[in-house]
Amino acid sequence: MNPAAPAQDPGLTLRAGAATDVGRVRRHNEDSVLARGSVFVVADGMGGHAAGEVASRIVTETLGELAERPRLRPEDVVAALTLANTRILQSVARHPEQTGMGTTATGLVVVSAGGSDHWAVFNVGDSRVYRLIGEELSLLTVDHSEVREMVDAGLITEEQALRHPLRNVVTRSLGTETMPTPDLWVFPPHPGERFVICSDGLSNELSLQDIRRVVLEVEEPQQAAEALVRAAVDAGGRDNVTAIVVALDGGDDEDFDADTAPRSGPGDQRD
Repeated sequence: MNPAAPAQDPGLTLRAGAATDVGRVRRHNEDSVLARGSVFVVADGMGGHAAGEVASRIVTETLGELAERPRLRPEDVVAALTLANTRILQSVARHPEQTGMGTTATGLVVVSAGGSDHWAVFNVGDSRVYRLIGEELSLLTVDHSEVREMVDAGLITEEQALRHPLRNVVTRSLGTETMPTPDLWVFPPHPGERFVICSDGLSNELSLQDIRRVVLEVEEPQQAAEALVRAAVDAGGRDNVTAIVVALDGGDDEDFDADTAPRSGPGDQRD
């Protein structure tokens, strides 16, 4: 992957690696992945008959255009997601056999905010972004899913959500006539932090502690991404599995202010 420096600090280095696998059950890999410059995206397609693959690829291709720009704002990320939604609908209009296709979209982008470089984490659907600082791994995104809503409403427990028949039903996705509102969090970088961006094919197979263990044990991002995907496939591989690992190296982490961290999601559903 191409290195980048997401803060105006020459001592910071960005490294990333990505991996994907069809898994043990599915016939086609409908996940798409982008790790270019300082734009990192995972899209989990839905629709079958390869249409999900089309939708997810449109997302990564569209957001990949952001990597060609020298400077991004948070609103550029939202605009790119909106454009991807439009392009999916246009593809369906040209190819009616793709009707019903859609995709999640989640990721990490370097943007300019307040005159300096920040991270922007975005999410539509139930793919996820995790953040590791020190030895603590936390879930940043909130799943847009039926089971998440039921858990939040107290109708089912976290444990019941793992086996619920609606666990794969998302409440927001790209490919709908009305553009869903993406979640967006903007926060400053912290030297030494790592991120894991993944499809639910990984998070449904590995617990928070499983993911944390791999990221702590495997230093090189490409090898870490491959190890995560391999572990998820070995654990069952019931869906396509995709992971990106991003590492921000160098700098002085003594100035990190915990109050600048983004709010976390409701916690890992498999913790």
